[in-house]
Amino acid sequence: MTKHLYFDISNDHGEIYLTFDDGPHPEITPWVLDQLKIFDAKATFFLVGENALKYPSIVEKILNEGHAVANHTMHHKGGWKVKNTVYYNQVDDCDKLINSRLFRPPYGQITNAQAVHLKDRYKIVMWSDLSADFDDKVSVQDCIKYATRKVKAGSIIVFHDSETAWPRLEKALPRCLEYYQVQGFKMCSIPT
Repeated sequence: MTKHLYFDISNDHGEIYLTFDDGPHPEITPWVLDQLKIFDAKATFFLVGENALKYPSIVEKILNEGHAVANHTMHHKGGWKVKNTVYYNQVDDCDKLINSRLFRPPYGQITNAQAVHLKDRYKIVMWSDLSADFDDKVSVQDCIKYATRKVKAGSIIVFHDSETAWPRLEKALPRCLEYYQVQGFKMCSIPT
């Protein structure tokens, strides 16, 4: 199955790929955008369709600031827990709002059949580095460590612009962005 999934994007330009899942959020996403601007960074926002419906002006702001948006299903259901038809409908419903060729399965849960079904329409983007900012048992320091310790050109790094992640994201993201900048990485959105 892994041949249909992207865990990194090899390049010789020192590019890394910042991603934010589960938004948009009316306060957290604009804060993230401000942080990205400070560090001249671009990112890909994997949006949950129901949130995009609630906050279309935030989606517009993401795009106007030069970032990418991508499909994270309509209601954030994991692929291991729903029937394939339900999963595909979730993806299709989100696609009507987002219109992106990039897709990330919620929780990273996708079956082989689902990946095969979606692979011709989407680049199915996983990750190489998970900040774990969503986990309230993870410290800010560990979140920073998880998001920086193995980063190399081509890395895809996951953060979350959500209320669950906020207590860690608020402190960890600026420090991670500074680290990437000092290391000479170019922070980019994922190419389609």
